Amino acid sequence: MSKLEAIVARLPEATRVDIEAWGGEPTFRVRGKNFIFSAPDASSITVKLSQEEAAAVVATDADAEPTGYGLGRHGWVSIRLGRKISAARWREIEEWILTSYSLVAPKTLVRQLGLGQRPEAASATAPVSRRLR
Repeated sequence: MSKLEAIVARLPEATRVDIEAWGGEPTFRVRGKNFIFSAPDASSITVKLSQEEAAAVVATDADAEPTGYGLGRHGWVSIRLGRKISAARWREIEEWILTSYSLVAPKTLVRQLGLGQRPEAASATAPVSRRLR
C-alpha cells in the first residue's frame, strides 16, 4: 500500500476507483464523489481546496498549479510529487487530502473525523490536522 493509499484508508467510506478510460488513473472517492485524482505513476495528485487556500498554494508552491479543464477556478489544484518525498512534504500532502475530503464528503462523515465543521467555515489559519483534535 502506498503512503497516499494509507492516508486515504483512514478516511470513512473512502474508496479507490481506477478509471480505465483515463489509462487506469486512480481516483479516490467518498460516496461516489472524487476528492483525489492521482497520476497512474503517482507523479502527481489533484485535490480540492477552498478558493483561498488553492490560491495560496498555487502562489507559494512551485510544484502546484490550478487544475486544467476549468477545474482550477473551483479550487482544484494539481501538485507534482517528487521521487523522494520528505516527511514534512507528506504532512502537507495529508493536510490537502483531509481538506479535499472534508469539502467533498457528507457532513456526517466529516464529523466522524472529529471535524465539527467543514474547513470553509473553520479558521483559515488552523491546519485541518489541528482542527481534527
